[in-house]
Amino acid sequence: MTARHGCADLTDNDAMAEATQLDRRWAVFDRWGPYGLLCLSALIAWVTADALGMSTGERLACGILIVAAVAVELWWNRRAGGRAGPSAAGARQYALRWALAFALTLLHPLFAFYAALGYFSTERLLPPRLRKAGLFATAVTMAGSQSGGLPPGDGLGWVLFGSLLAANSVLALLFGHFAELEEARSRARVETIAELERTNTALQQALDENAALHTQLLLQAREAGVADERRRLAAEIHDTIAQGLTGIITQLQVAGSVQDPAVARTHRDRALALARESLGEARRSVHNLSPGALADGGLPGALRRTVTAWGERTGARAGFTVTGTAEPLHDEVAATLLRIAQEALSNAARHAAPGRVGVTLSYMGDEVTLDIRDDGRGFDPLAVPARTGTGGFGLDGMRARAERVAGALTIESEPGGGTAVSARVPLVRHDR
Repeated sequence: MTARHGCADLTDNDAMAEATQLDRRWAVFDRWGPYGLLCLSALIAWVTADALGMSTGERLACGILIVAAVAVELWWNRRAGGRAGPSAAGARQYALRWALAFALTLLHPLFAFYAALGYFSTERLLPPRLRKAGLFATAVTMAGSQSGGLPPGDGLGWVLFGSLLAANSVLALLFGHFAELEEARSRARVETIAELERTNTALQQALDENAALHTQLLLQAREAGVADERRRLAAEIHDTIAQGLTGIITQLQVAGSVQDPAVARTHRDRALALARESLGEARRSVHNLSPGALADGGLPGALRRTVTAWGERTGARAGFTVTGTAEPLHDEVAATLLRIAQEALSNAARHAAPGRVGVTLSYMGDEVTLDIRDDGRGFDPLAVPARTGTGGFGLDGMRARAERVAGALTIESEPGGGTAVSARVPLVRHDR
């Protein structure tokens, strides 16, 4: 957008500069051109006066008319201030200039140089309805000068005058046509400049709006990122510290209730190991790292160790199976599946009291599927209230994790019939 906006500005500036320069040139001609042509005509008339046999009275009349013409031009320049334009005053100026030029041409044909101003000032002084008449009047003066002066002395002179008038009328029509084309071009240029100015204004407004919208979107994205990071850390802490503390409490309760010191020591050792593991996971979660269990053996190894440790803590039969060809997964995908498995096993231990649990990791082309099945109490999924806003990260947390990596989570269960949790996510390979 920036490049197009700059091009529009360049075109706008070039057009305005061209129009301004052309107007200045015509303004200079309108102001000083009549004086120059009048002086040229007077000089030629003075040099050729004897050759044409001008009398003293004719020479005096020429002088008076020249002074009158200068006075008219001075009056017009003072009145118009160099800004010629079609108006009633401009029409009067054109008429006065033509009358003086016609009278001077009657006295000396070479004053036609001054009379030729009528061809150049028609479109700048006369309204459109008077321009053809003005051009014809100038053509009469020019034909009279070219035929040797008015009135013609004989029939042949009238024929010559008529022929020259026809020729000059055609030229006048061409001048008028060209003047109309120039005026249309000027109007189109003015309209183009105005349109470019409107476009530039609209583009600037759009840029300002886009800048404001961009700022707002950045703020919203920042806020959304902060909120998402808070949810992620909360879920990580829930999946690590909360589950670890639950396991620690369970092991200590068992250690406190048994009489055999060796068994009690075993449970206390398990509680100490869980405490250390939970501390490490908490530190890694805070630093936004993948679960520590994934650092050794990837996702299959982490799931196998998680399932084995869960079975040892709960006493339930727990099995883990991998189907398909195992591939290194992206850290976020692997962490998501591991957290879902940990949460599902934690839920089963707290609520289902299963005797057997099976976890299956399946690599299927472009997807990876994680299935956790147990034979516990089961429940009615429709009867479980949504826990959004309550701080819970159970079923809703697992579903949110799967959706975060463009996956999906399904839960099948019924009272007394066990529970099956299935997570399907895209197979995104680890960056190398």
